[in-house]
Amino acid sequence: MSGAAGPGAGGKVDCRGRTAFEQGVLFLNKLLPVFVLPIGLVIILVVLGMLKKWRWLVFTTLGAFLVASLPVTGFWCIGRLESVYPRLKVMEAPEADVVLVLGGTMGPPSPDGFLPNWADAMERFEGGVALLQAGKAARLLFTGAPRSADGSFDSEGAAMREAAIGRGGPAERIDVTGAVGNTADEARALKQYCEERGFKRVLLVTSAWHMPRAMRQFRKAGLEITAFPVDYRAGAADQRPLPYMDWLPSAINGLGNTELALRECYGIAFYALTGR
Repeated sequence: MSGAAGPGAGGKVDCRGRTAFEQGVLFLNKLLPVFVLPIGLVIILVVLGMLKKWRWLVFTTLGAFLVASLPVTGFWCIGRLESVYPRLKVMEAPEADVVLVLGGTMGPPSPDGFLPNWADAMERFEGGVALLQAGKAARLLFTGAPRSADGSFDSEGAAMREAAIGRGGPAERIDVTGAVGNTADEARALKQYCEERGFKRVLLVTSAWHMPRAMRQFRKAGLEITAFPVDYRAGAADQRPLPYMDWLPSAINGLGNTELALRECYGIAFYALTGR
């Protein structure tokens, strides 16, 4: 089932028609963080230290990398982002015209007939469906992030729409945007979608750590946006079963969370500097 199928796809907005300059900006937005995130930065500084025979730089860099790899560091960094917007229960959310669920919820496409391959951020999908079922909005909108470079698979939004209909959601109330490449594209697609229907109030569903960057972009659309954060990673130390493990290096809870938080901060700074 494609995003254009059914009456719910009237809000399709395709953001692929970028100028060469806009394509370059998008490429830089994806490329530059590689060199300033812990792994890339450590490689650069260690190689520089070895070439210059600056042992102090090598050991200092490796020490900083160890700190970045500790869960206590990762949880602290990601927790700062997650605390910006308050956590809401479904029934506490205000009524809106549309619930927008951002992409990033699905992994590699599954063959036809198999269950969807959900990613870590599946809570975004669950949150959107729960808000629709609770009557918090008349429409549910998924963003059409591509799932393959050659377009051989339907967009992520189309797959989520199909899954939402399978949960009992009415097809005529579930829409999908056209192709989007980043958060700025999603904001432009939402603005066009709402302008076509006269919508003003939006419930935005995305991961709590992504919400600060997302809200910065979506507020530019001139709409009344309410954050509905999900997919929390940090939590309180006393809620974790083995808190002493926070002081041992971890690729996921330590380095992964640290890099994720830094990437979000770089994204906010990039959009602020470029105005995009």
